[in-house]
Amino acid sequence: MKNVKKKRVLLTGATGFVGRSIQRRLIADGDYKLTIATRREVEVPDGGRVFKMAGLTAETDWSDILQTVDIVIHAAARAHVMKNEGGDALTEYRKVNVEGTLQLARQAIKTGVQRFVFISSIGVNGNINKGAFAAEDTPNPADLYAQSKYEAEQALWELTENTDMELVIIRPPLVYGPNAPGNFGSLVHWIYKGIPLPLGAIHNKRSLVGLDNLVDLIITCIGHPAAANEVFLVADGQDVSTTKLLRGVAKAMGRPARLLPIPAGLLQLGATVLGKKAMAQRLLGSLQVDISKTQQVLGWQPPLTFEQGLKRCFDDTTV
Repeated sequence: MKNVKKKRVLLTGATGFVGRSIQRRLIADGDYKLTIATRREVEVPDGGRVFKMAGLTAETDWSDILQTVDIVIHAAARAHVMKNEGGDALTEYRKVNVEGTLQLARQAIKTGVQRFVFISSIGVNGNINKGAFAAEDTPNPADLYAQSKYEAEQALWELTENTDMELVIIRPPLVYGPNAPGNFGSLVHWIYKGIPLPLGAIHNKRSLVGLDNLVDLIITCIGHPAAANEVFLVADGQDVSTTKLLRGVAKAMGRPARLLPIPAGLLQLGATVLGKKAMAQRLLGSLQVDISKTQQVLGWQPPLTFEQGLKRCFDDTTV
């Protein structure tokens, strides 16, 4: 039997919430030679390398490490700009999410990288809808972070046009999984603490994606011929209300869900008065994602159901 040449993969953001899971999957599969890019001191992955970088900027020199890379999975990004940092927030996002990304992509093209997989955000489409977003929809970035991701997407298309490097863009909605940060982590904390929540009568519809499902699609996009130069949306394929999500989290944790049936309109009014309109929109509004293109083009199905994904969150972890 002939030895199959392993694909050489560079993974950025390898120590982040999503990146750690991608790294574990690539190593477990055994079909890849992995290089991880990180600013932290980490152990070299099994059979792989670590590229220690100062940061993801327009000045980062990737040229040496990219000489031995076939595929780039670019999961690194700046997701938050603190108010006390000063300056313009969009400018700060652009330094990493646009300029840093383009620096990596330019050098990837020069060194002959075959495919560049860019992890974007469903926020590029928007943050609320009355009908499911599709990959072909006109972008409507929801916030400054999403705006920077959209600008990066546009610049990548322009940069890779008339080159041999293929581009794949993946836009996930809220990602949940073990020890997830952000909004999902806050919901878990509230349920764990037994805090009564006024979210027992919310009838919105939100698409989420379990960490394992997202990683499975990313791995699929590494080598699938039909993935080249496409945008894919990803989700579990099962939309849930905020109320159902909270009840599902509570069940998976073995905790009671203390939910008060307060009408959504009253909550929206109160949040507006308190200056929490954006937070209320995330909890009360709908955001649905149509993954039919992803399924049809790639023949891909989410490996786990929503319920299975929630169970995975608490199988081997503590809150």
